[in-house]
Amino acid sequence: MNSKTNFKTMKKRVILFRVYKGEKYYVAECLDLPIVTQGKTLDEVVENIKEAVEVHLKDENLEEMEISPDFSVLINMELEYAKA
Repeated sequence: MNSKTNFKTMKKRVILFRVYKGEKYYVAECLDLPIVTQGKTLDEVVENIKEAVEVHLKDENLEEMEISPDFSVLINMELEYAKA
């Protein structure tokens, strides 16, 4: 295996976000990049995540950041529930 192939396998293919309900809004915190966003609805927070990732990575060199150019975004949602 050459170093180029090895580097490719090291790149992140998934950028992970944690979403939870704040006092008024849903909050999304990225676990891989310094990104935090929010939205009134889940649909709004998803759109804000897409926009925030696009803006954050716009002028970045993905190779230097070890992020695959065909990355995916995975959203992990925390649910609150009433204990019996």
